[in-house]
Amino acid sequence: MKPVVRKFGKRVRQLRVEQGLTQEALGDKSGLDMTYIGRIERGEQNTSVIAAEMIAKGLGITLEQLF
Repeated sequence: MKPVVRKFGKRVRQLRVEQGLTQEALGDKSGLDMTYIGRIERGEQNTSVIAAEMIAKGLGITLEQLF
């Protein structure tokens, strides 16, 4: 995957860990499967803007804050 995909995944993981959430909990809050969250965090999954917005909402932040 491209460096930007890995960078985005690291950002998701950082914010999730800061909030004390598991991948499963973030998946539940965002409406996404925890395996999808894991693939994003490992930089294996290029995500859509819609999924990124769902993750941001699950984290209780704006899309801008996520990026």
